[in-house]
Amino acid sequence: MKNSYTNDFKEQAIIKALQRGDKTLETIANELNVSCGTLKEWLKTKRKTMSTPASPKSPSNWTREERLNALIESATLKDESLNAYCRERGLFTHHLSTWKAEFITEPSVKLSDKSVLAENKQLKKELLRKDKALAETAALLVLQKKYHAFWEEKA
Repeated sequence: MKNSYTNDFKEQAIIKALQRGDKTLETIANELNVSCGTLKEWLKTKRKTMSTPASPKSPSNWTREERLNALIESATLKDESLNAYCRERGLFTHHLSTWKAEFITEPSVKLSDKSVLAENKQLKKELLRKDKALAETAALLVLQKKYHAFWEEKA
């Protein structure tokens, strides 16, 4: 016979099992009058659904906005307080100096890169269109020659 347990009971059992101290799961299961396998299964499903704390992002994966915020927050900090700030966020001071240099020099480069990429995309599109038109024209010329050759043979 299969026992059905309420969700509240399952949650309380899981909490008790997670905070068991030096008790074994088997002891907890016996106290709750639940099989040890059932308790293990509840714990297993709970662990799957629990969100694991995300590891801090690598500084190279930070967005431009996050980098700018870090630069603004750390602008007034000096030596030890700057190092503490960096430790809290998983950074090194050289990341901040590199990002600052990028923000100073990059905007004009980024804009020209975007315009070059847009122009390149437009030119590729135009080239593809003209290539198709040329292929169509060549096919029509070949058909025209065959048509004239066919009627000259008949005459």
